[in-house]
Amino acid sequence: MKILVLNCGSSSIKYQLLEMEPQPELKAKGLVERVGLEMGEFTHKPVGKDKYNTQTPIPTHEEGIKLILEALTDPIHGVISSLDEINAVGHRVAHGGEYFKQSMVIGDKEREEIEKLCTLAPLHNPASLTGIDAMKKLLPNVKHVGIFDTSFHQTMPPEAFLYALPYSYYTEKKIRRYGFHGTSHKYVGPKAAELVGIPYETAKIVSCHLGNGASICAIKNGKSIDTSMGFTPVEGLMMGTRVGDIDAGALLYIMENENLNTKETNTLINKKSGLLGISGKSVDMRDIRAGRDSGDERSTNAFNMFAYRVKKYIGAYAAAMGGVDIILFTGGIGENAWFQREAICDGLEFLGTKLDKELNQKFAGEDGIISTPESKVKLVSVTTNEELVMAMETYQLTK
Repeated sequence: MKILVLNCGSSSIKYQLLEMEPQPELKAKGLVERVGLEMGEFTHKPVGKDKYNTQTPIPTHEEGIKLILEALTDPIHGVISSLDEINAVGHRVAHGGEYFKQSMVIGDKEREEIEKLCTLAPLHNPASLTGIDAMKKLLPNVKHVGIFDTSFHQTMPPEAFLYALPYSYYTEKKIRRYGFHGTSHKYVGPKAAELVGIPYETAKIVSCHLGNGASICAIKNGKSIDTSMGFTPVEGLMMGTRVGDIDAGALLYIMENENLNTKETNTLINKKSGLLGISGKSVDMRDIRAGRDSGDERSTNAFNMFAYRVKKYIGAYAAAMGGVDIILFTGGIGENAWFQREAICDGLEFLGTKLDKELNQKFAGEDGIISTPESKVKLVSVTTNEELVMAMETYQLTK
């Protein structure tokens, strides 16, 4: 059974085709970029064959998806002989609101609910919906499944997801903490528990998904009980270009004094802040580290701020769960930046952690336990694979 998974952004489409039986096996993956701009780019990577790359105008998501389907069936760089071999399509959807508590097959009702949620995620859900509509038009005879970044966090209790606003903002406007990166957190939690050798269903795990977008999740007994991202992906940790936690009063002060409208303010907190805003140089943690090592004050501040804020959330979530068994690191920074993991773990010894610095460097970009044998809390590097989770969810709902 072959599953195609799609992740549609506002101007991009990531995809993977996987054979699910007897075991999940990647057949091809790729990326459509610069959709809607003057010149688009398409990269297709079939397993066991040469990479295919081309630049061509890609005016719409439908045209981009046509390129993907043509590449998958191409006689030279294709991996299937006919589109009839695709049994189902999984679509990543950023926001599922309170309606989607799990992945679901998308029918007319589900599509309507996703469209309603565009008001909660205006930067993300419209692109997902465009991809769903385009793919349904091109592959009308297969089932389409929505996999929602927010659904894993629907187990949070009210004390974790409610904001201290007048209650009507929740009941009428659905303003609350939703959390994101749920697909990743859902995947790496059980994987870390298996590496350590403890039951996931009884474990207390702090999952640190650290990348250009970053969030932390408290997973207790297999369920998310709190997470750092909120109503939008802006809240929580300092990120590549996102501000993370900030005093709302400070934001109002900036808006008033700089005469910023809401669109300009949105750009400020989403695209000009975080590591880039503090360092003035880069969103790449390797560049930040190099700047710190050369004595650059702003890079040093950015490096230390990131480590401090991750550390603070780890402590908070250990308290929320009444202890912690595993602290895992995943995502681009979490998996690869061993030096940032070392900085984060420095000072967590009071929780019962003990980092093995040699193992920490050894397991850069790989799965492995990076704590010493006597460490009461296990520290783990875990590689994430959100596309695999999407494929597995789609497989379970359509097989």
